[in-house]
Amino acid sequence: MESFIKFTNQSQGRDRVFRATQYTCTLIKYLLRNNPQRKALLLKLKSLESNMSSGRKLFRLGNTVTSVDAAKRTLYLSDPVLRLCLTAANVSRALYFICDNVLWARSVGLIQGIDKDRWNLNAYRYYFVSLAMSLARDVYVIAQLMVQRSREKEFQQKVRQHLSDSPDVASVVIPQLDAFLFLFIESLRNHPAVALDTLRNVCDLFIPLDKLGIYQTNPGVVGMCGLVSSLLGILSVLKPTLKIKP
Repeated sequence: MESFIKFTNQSQGRDRVFRATQYTCTLIKYLLRNNPQRKALLLKLKSLESNMSSGRKLFRLGNTVTSVDAAKRTLYLSDPVLRLCLTAANVSRALYFICDNVLWARSVGLIQGIDKDRWNLNAYRYYFVSLAMSLARDVYVIAQLMVQRSREKEFQQKVRQHLSDSPDVASVVIPQLDAFLFLFIESLRNHPAVALDTLRNVCDLFIPLDKLGIYQTNPGVVGMCGLVSSLLGILSVLKPTLKIKP
């Protein structure tokens, strides 16, 4: 089991590269959509985007097992909030990968007679739940960091100094907001893994929101968000210290 999970983790690194390429194509296609002189390039980008999507589905064939194993491990976390958020996120991610695997099997002709649109919709639903629970974990961790940071005497002195150096309007009208933002930034400054994971989940959240019709944007926004989150994912692979734990 451990060797299989190690192999799928290596595949996830390649998946992130494919994902970045896929959403780069999506973004460029949107930017060139009204340029009649780029029709040939648009066709090539569309083909490359489709190939990257197919390649990613192949790389994700073993991710269901990885997600189930992760869910089993998070069931034993001592913190009840983290246990709930991470277990729900991993279970939802496993269900998403099952739908994704079924869609891949249909695309290569291994399975016939399934409703592609329904399975695709269910996949995005599970993807949305997984991202929402992961983001809830991020918010919880940030809140804990802010509470810990606010109790430090050194930080309290920095807040007083910061407010005294702020413009008169900010210090009189919205001192609480100014202090909150300062606390938020200071809390994340020493925890880049939390900041990157939060930003990545926020960017990814726009994708299922658009596909499910909850908050529709356009392919340009989806492409940009997917590209940014993919680059952050690649960074976390290259530098494991930037990967949030647990």
